[in-house]
Amino acid sequence: MEIKGKTAIVSGGASGLGEATAIRLVKEGARVVILDLDEEKGAAVAEELKENAAFIKTNITIPREVQTAVDFAVDKFGGIDIVVNCVGIATAMKIVGKKGPHDLDLFKRTIEVNLIGIFDVMRLAAERMLQNEPDDDGERGVIINTASIAAFDGQVGQVAYAASKAALVGMTLPAARDLSGDGIRVCTIAPGIFATPMMTGLPQKVQESLGAMVPFPSRLGKPDEFAMLVQQIIENPMLNGETIRLDGALRMSAK
Repeated sequence: MEIKGKTAIVSGGASGLGEATAIRLVKEGARVVILDLDEEKGAAVAEELKENAAFIKTNITIPREVQTAVDFAVDKFGGIDIVVNCVGIATAMKIVGKKGPHDLDLFKRTIEVNLIGIFDVMRLAAERMLQNEPDDDGERGVIINTASIAAFDGQVGQVAYAASKAALVGMTLPAARDLSGDGIRVCTIAPGIFATPMMTGLPQKVQESLGAMVPFPSRLGKPDEFAMLVQQIIENPMLNGETIRLDGALRMSAK
């Protein structure tokens, strides 16, 4: 799919991987609607991208707000061609620890945001994509979700987070198959350790230590390198139903 002239929804687009994605898509000629809870940052990113972007505060765990965001994108830019889901929360707790069993509400919350919320964005955006005129390849839309290498190499304390991300991986192929007849592709990116706000807030020595774990390049990933892969998935019609690890050959240890 050609990016120029298309409209994209980027959930979690106010910072980190989502912000880098929004910036790159606009640079390539797309119009972007940013979904996020952080009004200040979301509005700032949209303002930076000027008339080619808009922000709408959205809690993706509330279906009404997701539908409102989808309708907003259609009203603002005339349709939806691309969805990139970068929103997510990271939680840490062992199944049983010194304070007792894993907090069940925390597990449910992780699944609610990282899986159910993203699925809600997918289903409602895909419904709107069905109204798009197919391009020369018969394509109507592209959906890209963000998992994590924790889906495969979950560490101690990541049971909820890893479960939510593994579910996104497992959903990728059947979602692609569901939507294939309508010319909508679905892929997932599983990033490793990237220089997101959560990571860059750590002491420099800690960042360097984490980066040294990556075989090559031995550093934290750059958010724009994530966005580069988003662009390639959108532009390459044969990428469909696949989860791509973006991790510099990193395989996480148990701890």
